[in-house]
Amino acid sequence: QVQLIESGGGLVQDGGSLRLSCAGSGRPSGRGFDSHTMGWFRQAPGLEREFVAAKSWVGGATYYADSVKGRFTVSRDNAKNTVSLQMTSLRPEDTAVYFCAVSSWHYTTDLNNYECWGQGTQVTVSS
Repeated sequence: QVQLIESGGGLVQDGGSLRLSCAGSGRPSGRGFDSHTMGWFRQAPGLEREFVAAKSWVGGATYYADSVKGRFTVSRDNAKNTVSLQMTSLRPEDTAVYFCAVSSWHYTTDLNNYECWGQGTQVTVSS
């Protein structure tokens, strides 16, 4: 059974920083996490879930939504099956539930291509 568990969410002031982590267990699609792209999505109340960032298993390429470029950094530790999201210069519009997910695609921002999801962690940025 594959599990993804996020941690690190919380309440932070405008301009502050947070670091989210996601730990995976099991073998998604029968393969290790090091054969999967690991990504982050977020969903604010009343809005659709949107792509935030991902780190591919192919060459370790990273991808970011335009709204977070230059402020967020995604990293992964294949030995520990973890992916992290360092968030700086946070803004109230970053408030959302953040989810980690894995995909067997080497690059995708489409949530429909992610096959396993965590339960989410709340990030609230106060103004």
